[in-house]
Amino acid sequence: MSNPHTFPAQVYATRLRKAQQLATAAGTPLVITPGPDLAYLTGIVSESFERLTALVVTDSAFGLVVPRLELAILNDSAVPGLGADGVELAVLDWVDGDDPYALVLELLARRPELSRVVAVADAVPALHLVPLLDRGLGVRLATDVLRRLRMVKDAAELDELRAAGAAIDRVHARVPEILRVGRTEREVADDIAAAIVEEGHTEAAFVIVGSGPHGADPHHEVSDRVIEAGDVVVVDIGGPLASGYNSDCTRTYALGEPAPEIVEQYAVLERAQRASVDAVRPGVTAEAIDAAGRDLLTAAGLGEFFLHRTGHGIGLSVHEEPYIVAGNDIPVEPGMAFSIEPGIYFRGRWGARIEDIVIVTEEGCEPVNTRSHGLTIL
Repeated sequence: MSNPHTFPAQVYATRLRKAQQLATAAGTPLVITPGPDLAYLTGIVSESFERLTALVVTDSAFGLVVPRLELAILNDSAVPGLGADGVELAVLDWVDGDDPYALVLELLARRPELSRVVAVADAVPALHLVPLLDRGLGVRLATDVLRRLRMVKDAAELDELRAAGAAIDRVHARVPEILRVGRTEREVADDIAAAIVEEGHTEAAFVIVGSGPHGADPHHEVSDRVIEAGDVVVVDIGGPLASGYNSDCTRTYALGEPAPEIVEQYAVLERAQRASVDAVRPGVTAEAIDAAGRDLLTAAGLGEFFLHRTGHGIGLSVHEEPYIVAGNDIPVEPGMAFSIEPGIYFRGRWGARIEDIVIVTEEGCEPVNTRSHGLTIL
């Protein structure tokens, strides 16, 4: 797995202090197991196996419970450098036969007046959640506590998202030489996945090649369907850089001159995507950004064919807050980054989607994907 600890320890020290402030304001200590939250706060990249690793944050202290046999993961994280930046993190290691959950309780017991409710990472597996519940702890999601911290990216994060956007644009520039009549979706996807790595990602997190009727399924991945002349093909691709920050970009291609109806409907989709991008500026709500493009599609009689939200936040996770969807009245702020990706899907016939990642700026937004939004005819 890629290691996101590419930033100075000071960056992580600042994040930990902010997380502590938010936890204090919420009156809820944090218990963060491996996943995007732990990577964001410490630079530790690991998986939740049967042995517990957990960061504990109270209003006055930081502690890390970690299996002794996995102590080496700390060497590639920010943990060794945190002390120089004024963050004292107690490392409590344990061996098989010990009770790591007792160590979590030990860290919490140093402040017995704190609530017995802790905020846990949304990636915590039941294997570790249930033992905490069995020890009398109540739980809530840390997402509620850390939401704003992860939503508003710092300058280093934004630079990584720009680099990821440029890298995936280079992959889309290569799609016309890969996507050809007579090839299967799977063959095309394999070559695109290789290009994703060649252009600077550590892996292809996802490759969607939806040809013809498969393009009408927003979550189709790949199949052995042979691409035919006249197909409209949705190509949605992305992956992480070495920093752990992700790309995500969709463009739609046509194998041969499309029918006039397709050209007309795609032009409406293109205007809708532009309308939502143009709506992005500080203070505008997520649901208003969704409505800007959706209302245009609805007015053109295509609203029923737009089957999903307009977008999602992106960073160490491909999908994270804020979600650009009806009912989300959160106002967007400078530093937030999310996708704008309306689509239209005609079951059994064809589909199309246009997706850019945008960064909210003081005046509006900055798209990190800059390739043409038009229907690319091959």
